[in-house]
Amino acid sequence: MTTSGKVASTLHCGVDKVCRLKGIFKANMAPLSKVAVVIGVGPGIGAASAKKFASKGYAVALLSRSIDKLTPVESEISKAGGKALSLPTDVGKPAEVIAAFDTIKEQLGHPEVLIYNAGPGGVTFPPPSALDLKPEVFEGAFSSGVVGALTASQQVLPGFIENQHGTIIFTGATAAVRGGAKFSLLSAPKFALRSLAQSLAREFQPQKIHIAHVNIDGVVDLPRTRASRQDKPDDFFLKPAAIADTYWALHEQDSSAWTHELDVRPAGEKW
Repeated sequence: MTTSGKVASTLHCGVDKVCRLKGIFKANMAPLSKVAVVIGVGPGIGAASAKKFASKGYAVALLSRSIDKLTPVESEISKAGGKALSLPTDVGKPAEVIAAFDTIKEQLGHPEVLIYNAGPGGVTFPPPSALDLKPEVFEGAFSSGVVGALTASQQVLPGFIENQHGTIIFTGATAAVRGGAKFSLLSAPKFALRSLAQSLAREFQPQKIHIAHVNIDGVVDLPRTRASRQDKPDDFFLKPAAIADTYWALHEQDSSAWTHELDVRPAGEKW
C-alpha cells in the first residue's frame, strides 16, 4: 500500500489495539482536509451525497467510470459556490483507484470522508438465473463491489489513523442481508461488502475512525426506476437527498454513540 504514491507502509496493531504506520513519520502525514470522496456518482445517492457535503463546506472528489455522470454534478456544485473535482475511474481496477487518490491528495488535500457508493458491475434487471451467470461476470462484480471498496479504504485509512479522525460510509442494500432468487450477482458482493465494513469497523474504530454500512431497503427514486414503476406513488421511493441527509448525520455523530449499521426504507416498505 502506498501513501501519496511515495512511501510504502503497513499497518501494525498490537494487543492494545493501537495501530502505528511502519515507515511513515507523523511529520510526513498531512492533516486531514475538509474533503469528501464520493465513489459511484450517478443521478441518485452519489450525486445527492456529493451535493450535501459540498453544501457543508467540503471540497468533493467525484469518482465514476463515466465522465458524463460526473460533469453535471460538478457543474451544479460549482454554480452553488462549492468545489468539486471529477475523476473518471474504474473502481474495479486498483491502479486507477490509487492514481485517483494521489490526484485528490495533491489537488484537494487528504480526505476526511469516504463514501463508497459503487455497486457490483454487470447487474441487470430483470436478474438472470444463477445457471446463466458467467464466472468472469461474477468475478467482475466483486472487483467493483468489494475490491474497489478495500482499495479506496486503504488510501484514506493511514491519514485517518494518524489524525485519529475520519469517516467511511458504505452503501449497502437489502441484498446484503438476504439473498433473493436470481440475485446472486448482486447479493454475493453486497454480503461481502457488509462483511468488509464490519471487519474494518472492529479493527479501526478504536482509532476514532467511524465506519458505517447503510442498508438501502427499497427502491431509490431515479428516472429509470420511476419509468419502470409508473404505477407507484411518490412515497414508494427513497429520496436520494434524504439518504444524503442520513450520511451527513452519520458523519456528524458523536463518537460516544456511533452507529455502525443502519437501515433506511420508505414508511410503506414491507420488511
